[in-house]
Amino acid sequence: MSSFTIKVEVHSNPLALDETWRIPVFDGEASESFPQATPISSKLESTAQLADDVQGVSYPKTPLGVDLAGLFAENVLAKIYRTATGSISFSAESRANISQGITPSLESIPRAFPEYVPQDGPRSGHYELREPEFWTCGFFPGSLHGILERLTRFPQSIKLPNCNNNRENRLQIAKLRSDFFALCQIWAEHLHAMASRTDTHDIGFIIMPALRLNWELTGNTRTLDSIIRAAQSLASRFVPSAKAIRSWDARIQKNIQITCMDQNLILIIDSLCNLDLLYYASNHCSDGAELYDIATAHATTLLRTHLRPENFTSASDNAYRGRCYSTYHVANLEPQTGNIKKQFTAQGHSDTSTWARGQAWAILGYAQTYMWTKDKKFLQASCGLAEYFMHRLEAGPPFLDADMADNIIDAAPGRHRGGRYVPLWDFDAPIEDPSTPLRDSSAGAIAANGMLVLSQGLAGAGYDNLAARFRSSAIDLAHDLVNFAVAPEKARFVAGANGDVRVEDVIQGCTFDGILKFGTANNNENAQKRYANHGLVYGDYYLVELGNRLLRMGLD
Repeated sequence: MSSFTIKVEVHSNPLALDETWRIPVFDGEASESFPQATPISSKLESTAQLADDVQGVSYPKTPLGVDLAGLFAENVLAKIYRTATGSISFSAESRANISQGITPSLESIPRAFPEYVPQDGPRSGHYELREPEFWTCGFFPGSLHGILERLTRFPQSIKLPNCNNNRENRLQIAKLRSDFFALCQIWAEHLHAMASRTDTHDIGFIIMPALRLNWELTGNTRTLDSIIRAAQSLASRFVPSAKAIRSWDARIQKNIQITCMDQNLILIIDSLCNLDLLYYASNHCSDGAELYDIATAHATTLLRTHLRPENFTSASDNAYRGRCYSTYHVANLEPQTGNIKKQFTAQGHSDTSTWARGQAWAILGYAQTYMWTKDKKFLQASCGLAEYFMHRLEAGPPFLDADMADNIIDAAPGRHRGGRYVPLWDFDAPIEDPSTPLRDSSAGAIAANGMLVLSQGLAGAGYDNLAARFRSSAIDLAHDLVNFAVAPEKARFVAGANGDVRVEDVIQGCTFDGILKFGTANNNENAQKRYANHGLVYGDYYLVELGNRLLRMGLD
């Protein structure tokens, strides 16, 4: 368990907990009512008991702000700043125009967006870019907005080592906030045009990471209009007869060719995280009820089409005892009936394996869906998905634990070594080299976000033991991301001429544009493009968002 865990009383009757958290078989209709149970929070009789429990923890407590310092380090800001300014014209004039509310000029808007950073080869350490229409184009602007949120709402989280006093630190933060504000507007500009696209379900990934914060931090009504338009674009892909939103129009890989939309309806597990766009917009527009219903129908359908029940016994005393699930990546349905034609993978190891990032998308997607709907079938699903994810991490082979003695901050007795909580890219894929198993750090970052959201939902429902379980699990994931997967090639800010900000490598010549290493975009043997072991723009985005979630929860 992580250093965040507190000792709480375990439910005295595991069978009762099983009964409380049993998930019905879903058929797309309304969920079975959630059985009444005494909230676990009632087990804590007094604050004195809580204090005694904290004292009973078996290893010394380290504040999260220290244990997870890498989430908030100068290195994170510096790398994002360098990438943002490295491929655009970022002049004093453009900054001044943006500060006056002038839309960024065409000359200043990026023509391509970061996707991944190779760890070897001729382009090692440098971002490979993709066209603005690619599904990942929203994540780097999202990272920029995440840093702007920190600089605006949580300036106390920003520590710049080169500053000698608090006043100097505040002045530097003010300068960075001004620059990041301008960069956010420049990198978000292209996203407004994307909002009208009806050819992709990934419009949620494209729009929400940046534009939600842009609206919330600036109050720019143009941004809100783009969010609503994007939600309506996504809703246009809904197929009422199957109660689902079409994910892909077609799928062509070495072993599969699906091209006819009249006879096929392709749904992928990733789509659950695009529903956040529909729910968010539903609270800001006149047709909100329709957007809400479409999102909920889709989430309900995927309970039936993508979740596989799993039977195992967790070694954790405070584990979730209800039904647990692995996931299919893709399901192809008959559009007219919603019947399943085929379940398969496009990015995992095999059709029946558990692709780690797919499992992570499901944890986060169902946790978010519960937070919008308060329908406990989605809370149950997220619990079962998260518990299975943690089971596969904790029951993995011994070689997943790497020697982190030189890097680990909290090395007290009982702490795991580094690496176990950076997931394998697919939990069932053969391990070719135990000394360097292929992982996917982005799956860990996504799952950690999902478990934090899940812990909030459980706490709100009164299930404090389970909330603590998944909050602690999220911290375990975060700890290994920071101490194992963050690239050792660090960057820092330096003062440039005329007060400008520059970025340099901490060790000259040691450059890695991404924050995290050990990502795997697609290692499926039948993929048109197979690439693995690199930094991923969405891994970095979810790492930044993980830090921000902790700040919003006051857990820094």
